[in-house]
Amino acid sequence: MPAPISIIIPTFNSEIALRETLSSFFEGIENGLIRELIISDSSSTGEIKLIANEVGAYFVEGPCSRGLQISKGIDNSKGDWILILHADTTLSLGWSTKLLQKIDKNFAYYFKLKFKSKSPFARILEYWAQIRSKFLGLPYGDQGFLIHRDLLNTIGGFPKIPIMEDVALADRLTGKIKPLDILAYTSAEKYHKNGWLRQSMNNFLTLAKYRLGKDPHQLFKLYYKI
Repeated sequence: MPAPISIIIPTFNSEIALRETLSSFFEGIENGLIRELIISDSSSTGEIKLIANEVGAYFVEGPCSRGLQISKGIDNSKGDWILILHADTTLSLGWSTKLLQKIDKNFAYYFKLKFKSKSPFARILEYWAQIRSKFLGLPYGDQGFLIHRDLLNTIGGFPKIPIMEDVALADRLTGKIKPLDILAYTSAEKYHKNGWLRQSMNNFLTLAKYRLGKDPHQLFKLYYKI
């Protein structure tokens, strides 16, 4: 019987973070959970393709759009379950033994956010992420998503938009998304670089504009200043 999980990782010049992320998958391979790893890249200038070849991952390329990158990865996958992780996110030790114990194909799942930072602001945002995810049904992409292929097809597939793709997915999964008792350790680099308050406000304003109907392609340009 084939392993059940296809892992999809969208990348863009993220080879340093990617190596750490890939190291957390070894236990999943040993326990027979991972069928394949698909790295969906957007014209990186670094060593992403080389890394993909080193670990035996399937490498696909496309435009710089996380929603499209993830969708392309899913289109090339074969597993019954789809695990979507950002390139700078690692799962806590023991995740593979917990993963299949409580999951139901009729629901999607996310992990508990944990920043790779000792800043007190990190703890505040982690707490807020728990509240937002549990009571608003709105986990973000840096928390990861695990979803069965049948459910993904039922809700119309993964949103093919360049930004807010995680919010759009959560909206489609209203009432059908639950937490798993597994930590998703994610980078806090952009918060350290831009400032915790400034980056948090930027995230909030982007979400608010999306909720008010702003075109995601325009939001993408505004968010990344391109």
